[in-house]
Amino acid sequence: MMARTKRSRRSYGAGEWGRNRVRVFPDPKTGIYQIEWRENGRRLTRSLKHRDWARAKRQADEVAAGLAVHEPAGKAEAEPEPLTLERLFDIYGEEVTPTKTRHSRGHDRAAMHMFLRFFGRNRDPATLSQRDWDRFIRARRAGRTGPSGKPVGDRMVEYDLKFLIAVLNWAARSRDEHGRLLLDRNPLKGLRRPTEKNPNRVVLAETEYRALLKVSRRMDWRFRVALVLAHETGHRIGAIRQLRWCDIDFEGGAILWRAEHDKSGREHATPVTAEALAVLDEARNRNPGPGDAPVMPSPRNSSTCMGATLAQVWWRKAERLAGLERKRGRGWHSLRRKFASDLMDQPLKVLCELGGWRTAKTVLQCYQRADEGQLRKALDARRRACGQIRNSAGINWLESDEPIS
Repeated sequence: MMARTKRSRRSYGAGEWGRNRVRVFPDPKTGIYQIEWRENGRRLTRSLKHRDWARAKRQADEVAAGLAVHEPAGKAEAEPEPLTLERLFDIYGEEVTPTKTRHSRGHDRAAMHMFLRFFGRNRDPATLSQRDWDRFIRARRAGRTGPSGKPVGDRMVEYDLKFLIAVLNWAARSRDEHGRLLLDRNPLKGLRRPTEKNPNRVVLAETEYRALLKVSRRMDWRFRVALVLAHETGHRIGAIRQLRWCDIDFEGGAILWRAEHDKSGREHATPVTAEALAVLDEARNRNPGPGDAPVMPSPRNSSTCMGATLAQVWWRKAERLAGLERKRGRGWHSLRRKFASDLMDQPLKVLCELGGWRTAKTVLQCYQRADEGQLRKALDARRRACGQIRNSAGINWLESDEPIS
């Protein structure tokens, strides 16, 4: 039988308990010396990576002396700097916000400024409560806080509060350089956010699209390109107006949608229709350029893409030319809803891939709308199906007096 190796149980302590106490001891398995000390009430251990007992004791003395030197007025350790709402937003803004899309980064900055002004820069995030939550909702609805100073709907209030919840959830999972959680818990977790009961989600009608398409040649050529691409691809105007020629595959009949220009932050490629390729070919004749040149450049700077404000201005002008009465919610996004509704008979997985949606739930809740024609078509299909069943059985139950068993 092999003799069991006797493990050393010796240890060496330096410094004072509760102040700068340090201990060294051998690892019971490897015999390599470890050093142990306390920091902010937590026991920390590090390997010294050697088996020299005299050297380990000298290192313990040096570490204990160093801890004593850095103690403020001989106390155990200075209290950590209190976490304020401003400091939390600064950390989040440096580490998380830069990873988001351009639109989300802008909202993060605006929301941070609004919450700091409303709750106070030195507010302890852990003290936020239901009263603060309700007070903000009332003020935001009434326009007493916010970038515009105007009343907003529940959808905008929910958007702002989702950001605040995201920051607090992140803080409850993140630690500082000393290993402490930024927040022990999210103080607002579980509170109910306001939701808009009847959101105004307009679907552009086919007749309205045809009217806009008819007057599009009287507009700037970029408007026609954007209009057709929005209708044929179902993508957001923000992604369409930032397309570059290197994203267009004329031979393969596809478009690459870059993650930095997509709201969901997902890069994907989709096939396109002949109408979309035709309007892109017209744009190439008007605006030939290198691969990274914008498909729809800014009128003032050909090296940059068309701006969002200009796209909105052109949409309103086209509505007036087409004789369409102004309707709240009918804008570029109504074309995206039209795309989803037009392809309602397609599998949801296919539709999500074509339009760049992450989940089918979003499509069902926010984009697809069945019109009267689709409803009648579904009822007619049901009647035909029922008629085929009755004929195959040789009985027309609607004309029979016999009870149905």
